[in-house]
Amino acid sequence: GKQLMTARKTGFVLLFVITLLGIGVTVVLNSWRKTPYGTLHTNAALVLKLIEFRQMDIFANNATPTQIREASASGRSILQKALTPVHQIQNTTFPGPAGPVPIRLYIPDQRNELPVVIYYHGGGWVIGSLDSHDNICRSLANKASAIVVSVGYRLAPENPFPAAIDDAYAAFIWVSKNISTYNGNPDKIAVAGDSAGGNLAAAVSLMNRDRAGPGLSAQILIYPATDLSSLNTESYHQFEDGYFLTKNYIENFRSMYLPDPSDWKKELASPLLANNLSELPPALVLTAEFDPLRDEGEAFAEKLKASGTSARFIRYKGMIHGFAGMDRLFDESEDAIEDIAGFLKEVFR
Repeated sequence: GKQLMTARKTGFVLLFVITLLGIGVTVVLNSWRKTPYGTLHTNAALVLKLIEFRQMDIFANNATPTQIREASASGRSILQKALTPVHQIQNTTFPGPAGPVPIRLYIPDQRNELPVVIYYHGGGWVIGSLDSHDNICRSLANKASAIVVSVGYRLAPENPFPAAIDDAYAAFIWVSKNISTYNGNPDKIAVAGDSAGGNLAAAVSLMNRDRAGPGLSAQILIYPATDLSSLNTESYHQFEDGYFLTKNYIENFRSMYLPDPSDWKKELASPLLANNLSELPPALVLTAEFDPLRDEGEAFAEKLKASGTSARFIRYKGMIHGFAGMDRLFDESEDAIEDIAGFLKEVFR
């Protein structure tokens, strides 16, 4: 009997300690989540604390572009789930303006002719690759029942503006001429991208309109950079430091991609500054609540609408820049792909 009583007491004490610890952890987590501008998602708060604790900075110690790319790639496995299978994945190249451009086609299991999404990866025009956004492209191909063509455009600083845009537009032209070979429908093509890739997708839409190019059904812009001229919005002031993507990062990326400041205001670098945003394909703009790029993305959607172009934006609460690719941390990354797939099914009807 005594042993049973002792065991019970020990059990109660342990339970009490665990409960206290749980309450303590919850209190600490909640304090990390609270900001002057709203409440972060729990996992976002944890990621930001880890970055702060480890003083992580990909541009530290005058890192070279190669070192920056390696540092960025090394952290990917923490953020991304195991890859989703796709019926067929094919790596190939097409002849770009300055030589072969690598592309990766994701073809879901469908017998009918499929719509097509051309995807431009993010990474400040300096980092990122076909591999870094593999999870987004796989998920998008499956959920949208579309062929996704991911484009390995040339990166800065080795290839500054407008190399990435030239490759991005050349990819669109190549796809429109050749995608029927892969059972893709050349009359149902959308461009999409995140961050720097969203900037490229918007630029391709402008170029295609001005060049009277092939039909383009839609543009999907995931937390896009749309104004590189001033970096001076309210969201820049609120989230310039400590929220994953920093103003310092963006200034470094801009100096590599646009070394000549006279290019900053050009519409293909800063689509928000374009004089004419009419007669462009329908746009879906996704933004993150705690992102320095939030306001310019939403301003771009509003300016498109004011110009007569169909556009809408969705702001994801509690999210930080890059969340769409962080599917291990955020269910919202899947929500974003679902929202994009729903939008595409509407425009591809």
